[in-house]
Amino acid sequence: MPDHAEPAALRIDDAAVAYDADPVLTGVTGTVAAGEVVALIGPNGAGKSTLIKAILGLVPVVGGSVMVLGRAPAAARRDVGYVPQADTLDPQFPVSVAQVVLMGRYRQVGWLRRPGREDRRIVAEALERVGLADRARATFGTLSGGQRQRVLLARAMAAQPRLLLLDEPFNGVDLVSQDALLGALDELKRHGTAVLISTHDLALAQHVADHACLLNRRMYGFGPTAATLTPDRLRATYGNQALELHGDQIVVAHH
Repeated sequence: MPDHAEPAALRIDDAAVAYDADPVLTGVTGTVAAGEVVALIGPNGAGKSTLIKAILGLVPVVGGSVMVLGRAPAAARRDVGYVPQADTLDPQFPVSVAQVVLMGRYRQVGWLRRPGREDRRIVAEALERVGLADRARATFGTLSGGQRQRVLLARAMAAQPRLLLLDEPFNGVDLVSQDALLGALDELKRHGTAVLISTHDLALAQHVADHACLLNRRMYGFGPTAATLTPDRLRATYGNQALELHGDQIVVAHH
């Protein structure tokens, strides 16, 4: 590979991640290139959110390595967008939708400089992409759960990240919002943003992701989605009791 080649958005090599002494996740290996979408699949407590936090430099990597855009995770954080499973933004806080999305620009403009015309253009474009341009002046707390999720995605997009991490973005989201989120992800792919999504929804993963990574305290597979989300591998990942096969459909039973 020539020296001037762009580093992978994410390169994980036999990584082990731990909060304390005992690793909660081991043996994770995989590469995510610019413009690729990778789905993290596995049961609750499998380590999906932990891996996302390790990529953000928030949880220690105690074995192997995690490289983000050719750098250590903490050093690359400025170029990484993150939409958490449950945002800390209080719905009662009187802030408009546009102001929430503008928060995504602060890493670019700094907290002390007033946002300029270009920042406002980027915010408007991000809201347009998630289908909420008409709600820019609405108070964040008056939106539905699905709409809030779209605003948080727009906030992450406004930071113009090269790698975007989404933790269960489709949980409890209505179909209109799901379609808007999927449309925004397509747009991000076209612009070369690498996306990592943790999800329980296998059908959605097959629809949206180029690659899948199967996790349950360790990695059970990483590769092209259709070749990785096989009944055998899913059984190994979830345990035999958790899977029911309905023709070609694989249903994960939640206990």
